[in-house]
Amino acid sequence: MLNSTSSTFGEVFMVGAGPGDPELLTLKALKSMQQADVVVYDYLVSQDIMALIPSTVELICVGKRLGSHSVPQHEINQILVDLALLGKTVCRLKGGDPFIYGRGGEEALLLAQNNIKFQIVPGITAAAGCAAYAGIPLTHRDYSQAIVFVTGHCQKDGQDLNWSSLAKKNQTLAVYMGVIKSPYIQAKLIEYGREKTTPIAIIENGTRHNQRVITGTLSELATLIEKEAVQSPALLIIGEVAQLHAQLDWFNKPNIEQMHNSLLVA
Repeated sequence: MLNSTSSTFGEVFMVGAGPGDPELLTLKALKSMQQADVVVYDYLVSQDIMALIPSTVELICVGKRLGSHSVPQHEINQILVDLALLGKTVCRLKGGDPFIYGRGGEEALLLAQNNIKFQIVPGITAAAGCAAYAGIPLTHRDYSQAIVFVTGHCQKDGQDLNWSSLAKKNQTLAVYMGVIKSPYIQAKLIEYGREKTTPIAIIENGTRHNQRVITGTLSELATLIEKEAVQSPALLIIGEVAQLHAQLDWFNKPNIEQMHNSLLVA
């Protein structure tokens, strides 16, 4: 830990960019992006959002892809510290929310340990944004009284998830980064008692113009992902609420763009 005071350093804004639609950005997120000296960003930040950053701002990509981590996490943490030590105002731009499966906590800890001033700017997490744009309420009095956010990276240091808890009825599972592990997730949930007929939804590129929603049952989850060649970013929703997509889908309606334009004119 450095002994210097933070008054001589720059500042880091840990900004959640949301799931992709630039209109879902908060005002503070947009201001942080546009007034920064440097934006350190991930691959999950959509191109529409990246286009809002002024050309005068320096861009540093530290994105991670499955099987190909361009910059290790410990190096990303250090990059933020080093930029702040140079007196830079840094926007650390992340898809979704920085504190929900965004490793923002790890980055913020190193900043705090080095007396670097930082702010957390929350964003709409994928579960909330993608579900809303798919017309799927994460809770519903008739179907789900609880929500569980879980990562599809199911094992770390030999510790597996609590499948007996995850398999309970009357709750919604929102699975981040679950495409690759979908056969395992499907098998474990069924093994621990979740009905094979439980409705599921796979939301690819949620909130973006190319959003795709695939529905089925838990027993079909892995097969659907393979058959439909689902790509990241994708969110899995497992639970009875997923069946409401058929009735409440508003974003993928053929006339959504015309409706949006008519509202703007009005």
